[in-house]
Amino acid sequence: MQGQQDQDAMGMGSMIREVQELAEKFKVEEDENYVSPYAQLEKATVLQEARIFHDPTAVRENPRKCCTVIAQLLHLQNTGQYMSSTEATEVFFGVTKLFMSDDASLRRMVYLFIKDVAETCNPDDVIIVTSCLTKDMTCDVDLYRGNALRVLVRIVDVAMLGAIERYVKQAIVDSSGQVSSSALVSASHLFASSPECAAVVRRWISEVQEASSSPNEMVQFHAMQLLYQIKSHDKLGISKLVSQFSTRNTLRSPLALVLLVRYTAKLLNDEYADGRNMNDGSPVSKQGYQFLEASLRHKSELVVYEAARAICNLDGIEPQDLSPAISVLQLFLSSPKPATRYAAMRTLATVANTQPRVVSKCNEDLEALIGDSNRSIATLAITTLLKTGSENSIDRLLKQISAFLTEIADEFKITVVRSLQKLCLTYPAKHRVLVGFMSNFLREEGGFDFKKSIVSSIISLIRQVPETTESSLLHLCEFIEDCEFTRLSTEILHLLGELGPKTAAPARYIRFIYNRVILENAAVRAAAVSALSKFAAQCPSLRASIMVLLKRSLIDEDDETRDRAAISVSILEDAMEAYPYVPPPEDAEAEDIPPDVPAQGDTAAYILLESMPMTFEKLERSMAAYMKTPMSMDTPDPISFGSLPIVEDTAEEIAAAMSTESGLDAEINGLEAAPKKKEVVDPAAVVYAIPELASLGRAFRSSLPVMLTESETEYVVQCTKHIFQNHVVLQFSVQNTIEDQRLDNVTVLIDDSESEIFSASGEIATEGIKYGESKNCFTVLERNADAPLTSSTFTCELRFTVVQVDPATGEAEGDTFEEEYPLEDLQITTSDFMAKVTVPDFRKAWETAGNANEVLEKFALQFKKMEDAITSVVDFLGMQPCDGTGSIKPNAAGKPHMLHLSGVFVSGQQVLARAQIAMQGDNGAGVILKIAVRSDDETVSRMVADCIQ
Repeated sequence: MQGQQDQDAMGMGSMIREVQELAEKFKVEEDENYVSPYAQLEKATVLQEARIFHDPTAVRENPRKCCTVIAQLLHLQNTGQYMSSTEATEVFFGVTKLFMSDDASLRRMVYLFIKDVAETCNPDDVIIVTSCLTKDMTCDVDLYRGNALRVLVRIVDVAMLGAIERYVKQAIVDSSGQVSSSALVSASHLFASSPECAAVVRRWISEVQEASSSPNEMVQFHAMQLLYQIKSHDKLGISKLVSQFSTRNTLRSPLALVLLVRYTAKLLNDEYADGRNMNDGSPVSKQGYQFLEASLRHKSELVVYEAARAICNLDGIEPQDLSPAISVLQLFLSSPKPATRYAAMRTLATVANTQPRVVSKCNEDLEALIGDSNRSIATLAITTLLKTGSENSIDRLLKQISAFLTEIADEFKITVVRSLQKLCLTYPAKHRVLVGFMSNFLREEGGFDFKKSIVSSIISLIRQVPETTESSLLHLCEFIEDCEFTRLSTEILHLLGELGPKTAAPARYIRFIYNRVILENAAVRAAAVSALSKFAAQCPSLRASIMVLLKRSLIDEDDETRDRAAISVSILEDAMEAYPYVPPPEDAEAEDIPPDVPAQGDTAAYILLESMPMTFEKLERSMAAYMKTPMSMDTPDPISFGSLPIVEDTAEEIAAAMSTESGLDAEINGLEAAPKKKEVVDPAAVVYAIPELASLGRAFRSSLPVMLTESETEYVVQCTKHIFQNHVVLQFSVQNTIEDQRLDNVTVLIDDSESEIFSASGEIATEGIKYGESKNCFTVLERNADAPLTSSTFTCELRFTVVQVDPATGEAEGDTFEEEYPLEDLQITTSDFMAKVTVPDFRKAWETAGNANEVLEKFALQFKKMEDAITSVVDFLGMQPCDGTGSIKPNAAGKPHMLHLSGVFVSGQQVLARAQIAMQGDNGAGVILKIAVRSDDETVSRMVADCIQ
């Protein structure tokens, strides 16, 4: 056995030396252009040379020539110069004759060629080589046996697998590590190829189990991989597998142990997802964690790191349970190997996102890595220190970072800038130092992406920490004085126009903005004119001065700039005439001076400052929906925002609102090029196409489809609810999955006997649903407008006429009969009548709504996780999260979460809700929900608040 291991080691050593010699042979100097020796190959020439395969003498005497021809054929095959069916068959038969040669290199090339063309050749042709491969598989040369196995599994099907099954099982437990590994890898490929082959491979589990005890490390690794693959769909089997190998301590292969660590970590995460963890006394979780902790003391760095990473990534891990893994990773930080340092650094950086205090004990080692020659390690060290450092260490860190940033590429600088932004949110008192530090690098050399990340971070800080507004705006003003990027200049000018007039001294920004009108290109000049107009609209005391500046742009050479200036001048002149500004007396006290704000009804403030009630994208979608509504284009009434249909946020917008990025990181990506939007299809267009339903008017909203059957049943039915002002149209999509039937006169019967709110008023049947087809039938429910909306449940039954048909032709044959098929109950809730529509400024909208019609409620909900409670509250109310409150921020640490929601009710009222969600107790016994709902109608507010179940 020892001799076999030495032979394997010698074989591996000789192979490594051979590869190194080839690398030296083909080494290309940096200033030399590499040209492939196969660059000028022609298929016809190679096919002509391939005739050498039919010459037995040439094959025996010149195997090197045959190897070269096979290499050329493989090059053609992999560069798109495919052979025709006839050419492939002829070449393939020629290659099969090469089995007469005993040259090892040629035999390996033959194996490689058969594997490569097995999928493109005629299967009947490929089968011909099975006998040769089977012969090689049973010979005495380990190299041939292993490679023959690998090729055979590529060409056999489940029928042929039975013939070679005995050989494969013997190879799995073979004394040669090379053969055994080849058999295990081949079995793994077979298992994944088809369910039939997988069933055969499952019968080999005893041999695979025996191979896992092999002294060869690679065999153990492949055996462990195949065992897990066989048991992957058996949760109890996986648990026993992990328990068996983690307690016996029979694995000596570091790679096999790495797999076992990963399987154990997955098992622990699954246990936690099912509500069982170490704190609850779960034996599986305790045993698994003990194995991971014991693996931290293994002699192989590979296993130690994998165990530490697995512990750090466990779901629901307590800080004290992380300490052993953090200690190991701290030791790795001083490793001489860059890969080890980087791996440890990256894992610690991940942990610092959620558990910064646990990582803070490594701060001294992290500071030592700031000067690491590997810039990736140094960048991770800095960003981690910015998460774990204390407020007192910020100044010292910034000094170290200042020298570091000048030496690294922009991509690393961007990562550091984002970490600085998050640090500022953690320690708002340090905003002047941090913003000043970032603004200094705006004046340094750097590309667009780097400067964009700094600008976006400063803008985000202005939104999140209002105290930074004035100092940050001044830094941005200084930046645009010599900014070379038009996009950044226009973005900053837009921000100045929005926030500058609301500062204590708005006049100080006028000079910076007007300099852009004089010195910049047309796009920046137009943005500067708009910013000046907003200052004039917001600050009546500055209107006379700004008018002088705007009139100079009336003769600008750019049409856009000139038009903006002309519109602004005209609007401001009318406003100044209607509401002239009266300056206060020079000796007036500060408290006697009235605020510098526009008068009530000021046209300039309304036109230049008020934003549209919807985005241009939503306006486009709303107009498209309006035009598709029956008889909408025939009405003489003018189109206004009030007459346009309500447009819900798209699935992408809802997903963005539910993510943490929408709150904090959205500003970072604010200047990214907008992705191309998918065309939004109106689900109600199906209803509009039916003349009988035209009298219902325009649909308020449409729900997502709800399944009323399992997807595997003979009739698959799903329902879409289309909400109208006083009706609900239920669209039932019915799919026929029975081959010898056609469904006629298909309807869905709704039992409305127990509902006081809805009554069925009509049905529209569908005809001729053939096998595999889906068609729609409709049921109309009339709503009692006087009854308050509550959750209603309806019993549904599918009714249809079955027509027996010939599966081949589809023609009717045999009798027809009536059939009834029960469906799952359908629920209509109050949230179905709420459109998910966000508001640009939730705080302003909340204050405008007032508390006259406010409804306050308090609920105790049975949720163990804050995330589940937030998702359920959003679903209960059917409203849209605003301001990025749809998910918990990473550093929330169990604090109460405030959820901001907005929507539009079917009656047209805007509804706003603020919900505070807090965990009840430390053991996750439930959550307490406090909710406030505001709208123009107290009845609507009450109905929305009562949605919580």
